[in-house]
Order: sequence, then structure tokens, then C-alpha cells
Amino acid sequence: MKARVQWLDGRAFVGESGSGHAVVMDGAPEAGGRNIGVRPMEMLLLGLGGCTAFDVVMILERMREKVTALDVELEAERASEDPKVFTKVKLIYKLRGYGLKESSVARAVNLSAEKYCSASLMIGKTAKIEHIWTIAEEGAPAAA
Repeated sequence: MKARVQWLDGRAFVGESGSGHAVVMDGAPEAGGRNIGVRPMEMLLLGLGGCTAFDVVMILERMREKVTALDVELEAERASEDPKVFTKVKLIYKLRGYGLKESSVARAVNLSAEKYCSASLMIGKTAKIEHIWTIAEEGAPAAA
């Protein structure tokens, strides 16, 4: 896997993945940025969310569970001193589907957290990671 990050100006950078996709990263104005892109640590948090979401959907589909939607909300705390690593991350999985079994969702989330999600395993070296989930039946009113 390869990637490239190129400095634009100020605190703005464009990152290009080996698969040819690009994303703009920038710093906060108080750090000299113009706020034109996500922060690098936000990218790391997004990567964690994407990694585990990918796993959970794939695992549930392999279990023949009828998942129709998944949102993962992430809340993170960082150390106050440099290096300001993540110290606590909460992942909130909001699933919808037809007859999704609690036991299947728990297994999918645990397999992602403990075996398949490389980002989770790396971030877990410095942060306590909490996984919680809700399951809603497709066609039922969405929970707040």
C-alpha cells in the first residue's frame, strides 16, 4: 500500500491514495490553517470508522443477516500533552435491517474489534475503545 501527501500552502495538504483517490487536509486557523479540509487526526478517526463499518457489514452479510443500513458515530478524546494520541474512543453503531439478531451484531462488532479492523487494533494500543450498538427494524421509525 502506498500513499502520497503534498503540501499546498499554509497548513493545507492534499493526500492521494495508491488507488488514486485524493483528500484535502488542513489545520485550524489558530494553527495557521484555513479550515479547507479535515484535520489529519480526524482522518485517522474516519479511517477507524470506515474500517470497522466495512468489517461489520461484510460479516453480517456472510451470516446472511439482512442489514440495510449502518451508521457509525465516533467520539474520541486525546491526550493533553504531545504526542496528543487518542486515549479514549467510543464507537456507536446504528444498524437497521430485517430481523437482525443481537447475537449476530455483537459477534460482528467483536470480530471487527478483535481480529479484522487493523485501525482499531492499532488505535487500541493507546486508547480504550468502547463499542455500543443499536438495532432498528427496517420500516420502524428511526431512533433519535
